[in-house]
Amino acid sequence: MKSAIQVLKEQFNHFYLVRRLSLYEIKSKNKNNYLGMLWEVLNPSIQILIYWFVFGALLGRAPVEIDGKEISFIYWLMAGFILWTFFFQSIIHGSKSIYTRLRMLSKMNFPMSIIPSYVIFSQFYVHLVMLGISIIVFQFAGYYINVYFVQLFYYIFAAVCLTFAISLITSTLSTMIRDVHLLLASILRMMLYVSGVLWPLSILKEYPPIILKIIKLNPLYYLMEGYRISFFGSEWYLITHWQYTLYFWAVILVLFLIGATLHVKFRRHFIDYL
Repeated sequence: MKSAIQVLKEQFNHFYLVRRLSLYEIKSKNKNNYLGMLWEVLNPSIQILIYWFVFGALLGRAPVEIDGKEISFIYWLMAGFILWTFFFQSIIHGSKSIYTRLRMLSKMNFPMSIIPSYVIFSQFYVHLVMLGISIIVFQFAGYYINVYFVQLFYYIFAAVCLTFAISLITSTLSTMIRDVHLLLASILRMMLYVSGVLWPLSILKEYPPIILKIIKLNPLYYLMEGYRISFFGSEWYLITHWQYTLYFWAVILVLFLIGATLHVKFRRHFIDYL
């Protein structure tokens, strides 16, 4: 618990630095591209169209039902995929955030725990842009803003918390064992197909219920459902599924405690892996 409090204090005390470094991160990443930061929006947009063509057009995926309303597959896919893009990019870049900056860290004096934070925030800005574009598209599609959009702010905050808790663990382990990053990339590719991103889990109703229960243990599924309910639903998902909400935050708490303990314990030895 002491390690967790220490890490939280470092985030609050250096939040200004996190914001500055995250803006520098996203600018430097795209400085050599002609289209610059526009690629941060183009890449996920192209992927959405590809997956829609494969899973929607070629396979003839029917509209998905949410709260008794039929949602066109392309919009259902978009609502989940913008979250997946943020989660995937944050975890992948967050896991290698420390060991790729060890030379810089050896010359600077600030808490290493903010390294995953500013990498995540650099992806968070892109996520906000994608959310804005998606909301505009949904308005033209007839899915208008209503009172249930308010809970979207909660799910955005929850997504940031989840990615930070995981990145705190993976960035520490990846610094000591490089194979962790490669393993993580493989796991995330698998999760794309088993987290309800590309196809509705309702099609599993003919299979044993235990399969769906196992899939729902993934906290990302909770966020996926929350995002889509916020856009298209007519319920307060975090309240009507309060047991799932408690489970989600319990998972985050456990992950954060593990990540903070590992990070504080081993970060004084990170430079030895240079």
